[in-house]
Amino acid sequence: MFTSIAQILDWLAERGRSNEYWVKQVPLDQLDGWQVEGDTGNLVHRSGRFYTIKGLDVSGAHREISCWQQPIIEQPEHGILGILVKEFDGETYCLLQAKMEPGNVNMLQLSPTVQATKSNYTGAHGGKSVPYLEYFISPRRGRVVFDALQSEQGAWFLAKRNRNMVVQVTDDVPVFEDFCWINIDQIGELLQIDNLINMDTRTVLSGAVSLRPAGDGSLERDPFRDAMTPPRGSRHRSLHSVPELLSWFTEVKARSTMSRRRVPLSEVSGWSHSDGVISHVDGKHFTVVGLEVEASNREVAGWSQPMIAPRGQGVVAFLAKRIKGTLHLLVQARMEAGAFDVMEMAPTVQCIPENYNRRSTTAGSPLFVEEVLNAPATRIRFDSVHSEEGGRFYHAQNRYLLIELEDDFPTDVSDDFVWMTPRQLIGFVRYGNYLNVEARNLVACLGFLR
Repeated sequence: MFTSIAQILDWLAERGRSNEYWVKQVPLDQLDGWQVEGDTGNLVHRSGRFYTIKGLDVSGAHREISCWQQPIIEQPEHGILGILVKEFDGETYCLLQAKMEPGNVNMLQLSPTVQATKSNYTGAHGGKSVPYLEYFISPRRGRVVFDALQSEQGAWFLAKRNRNMVVQVTDDVPVFEDFCWINIDQIGELLQIDNLINMDTRTVLSGAVSLRPAGDGSLERDPFRDAMTPPRGSRHRSLHSVPELLSWFTEVKARSTMSRRRVPLSEVSGWSHSDGVISHVDGKHFTVVGLEVEASNREVAGWSQPMIAPRGQGVVAFLAKRIKGTLHLLVQARMEAGAFDVMEMAPTVQCIPENYNRRSTTAGSPLFVEEVLNAPATRIRFDSVHSEEGGRFYHAQNRYLLIELEDDFPTDVSDDFVWMTPRQLIGFVRYGNYLNVEARNLVACLGFLR
């Protein structure tokens, strides 16, 4: 147990010193165990497992550009992302792991108790067994608090979902090397530190906001924090009812005309395969790169893999406004090329601004991006940079923001947007295919605000 954030940071640094990590970028055609399929140009693993990088053709999308082609990761198996929680002396703790991922900008971040693809936990890689897996597969030990199939990044994954789980235990749990118990209040502080809690932990935490203590009134409360996650039974005036929100989302999805089809990677237009990487001809969006990796404390000591490396830091932000005296968030119905159900609820703004700053672009800037990028510091209620999935994306970072608008900001918005309260938004987390991973990550950050 740790009594301060400084102790947690010291422990994480010590785990980094106790293990050896090595990552080197190499040409895609030199990746050990991977090959380019002769008839498609797709990048595949020789075992036929793990994942494939292939081409995708998109048309009829209700986005800044309606048609495009791109490389995309297809990984049809479901992984498990699970956090064990337990009470110690009346406080709720999460069992987290100091885990190295080759795509992390700082290598080591705090991951869930279990973070494993099906290939990992079924031993396809021939490596070590996954610790604590028995708590998350049936028949399991402990009480399930949260369990949902949730989407991954729809811009880079094709229909990828992972099982997000929170399991509460009362029995003694052995704490293995590289694992530690961290209480909920400490997690709230750690979420405000850049690149510390990894994406998989954040998405699972979005389903555990109810575990956050409500407070006993003995301490001075922050009114904005209380507005984000008001205690049950408190006054709650929403602009729209939940049935109305479901109808809005169904209506937007029903209007969708987007179609997508897999195409050979070698035939994807607008992209080039040269100098050992796959990149966009205008230098936008992302690059597919190859990595060689060594890690002394992973299931396998060394491996090679292709990864997606975005061109620039992204921005993920909710705009917030008080309506009828209750805080509301502006939620977007967003199409993504690889989204499992084409469209999900997303933050107000979700983009890489650099893609719209280049002269070669023909796309207009996303709605509300100027309100986010030009927000005065006095209106920014949360601001932190976090890494995305370090197992598939190389140095992918987003700046996560919550911005409170002035009272005179218009309430009327286009049909692709809707105002909902934080409580309503958090309620959708328990069901799959509603909130995208960026929205869930931001919900976790906001749900544990201190």
